[in-house]
Amino acid sequence: MDPTLGFLVLILIVILALLFDYVNGFHDAANAIATLVSSKALPPKQAVIYGAILNFSGALMGEEVAATIGKGLVDQTDVTLPVILVALVAGICWNVLTWYLGLPTSSSHALMGSLLGAAFFASPTGKDHIHWVNFFEKVIQPMFGSPLLGLMLGFLMMTFLAWMFFRVKLNTVNRVFKKSQLVSSGFLAISHGMNDAQKSMGIIALALVIFYHIPASEFSVPLWVKIACATMMGLGTLTGGWKIIHTLSKKMIRLQPIYGFAAEATSASIILLASQFGIPLSTTQVISSSIMGVGATKRLSAVKWGIVQNILWAWVLTIPLTFLFAGLLIYVFKLFF
Repeated sequence: MDPTLGFLVLILIVILALLFDYVNGFHDAANAIATLVSSKALPPKQAVIYGAILNFSGALMGEEVAATIGKGLVDQTDVTLPVILVALVAGICWNVLTWYLGLPTSSSHALMGSLLGAAFFASPTGKDHIHWVNFFEKVIQPMFGSPLLGLMLGFLMMTFLAWMFFRVKLNTVNRVFKKSQLVSSGFLAISHGMNDAQKSMGIIALALVIFYHIPASEFSVPLWVKIACATMMGLGTLTGGWKIIHTLSKKMIRLQPIYGFAAEATSASIILLASQFGIPLSTTQVISSSIMGVGATKRLSAVKWGIVQNILWAWVLTIPLTFLFAGLLIYVFKLFF
């Protein structure tokens, strides 16, 4: 590729990656604040501002997940800038579509599915460009394991809290956990920023490695990339993502403060631990399954399983559909270039 054209493509990739972070912010804003809104611990506008500030802060912490995205899933020596460009377009389109439908799908899986699909279909030997072992260990296994863990730990956490406070008056419990939720939801917002914003950081860093021919051993995320991605994540969160907040906070189950605290503390712990090991989790899956586990302690019928079924289908289909959609875009790209 001509160096001038390559530089223009690199700039476009940076712009689209930041746009993806912005879309991720409003698409996944519900992850950290839906339970706050559902339990009425904070008014919606205040909850969004609170989540945006802490999402920004979390995005600046660490780069283990960015390294997984940037060098752990695809071969840097074979993937080209147009492949990354197509992956970003496919991921953004999926996020906007599912946001419009109000489905809390995974922005992470949309991005990873698109990147793998674009790399796979870019050349006849595309399958050799993908690190399949890392894909199964750090994407597929956590995709199925983290919701089960969220469901189980959410149930256990809520059972423990119910046992601890069963003699305390309900009004007192609500008052205590409305305040406690500010801590648990803040913890969740930080962990969300730490895991999700790093995915766009990894994409931009990968593009820089390809364009400037940087050895894989020297992969790192520049400070300006961290700040830019953190800023866009925070700005995106400020726009609210109200459709998905409505799905999680009202349609799936209505939560009292103690239930919201249990769901947030559970999911934040899982996400933060995964981030330390560079595992790009779906924060949407974790918080949704934690809410289900917490809600199931009331009674199984308290969870609206019809809504849950729609969400589960969206989870399962995200990677294969974005994989194929990115492949289609690669085919269209080849027709014109």
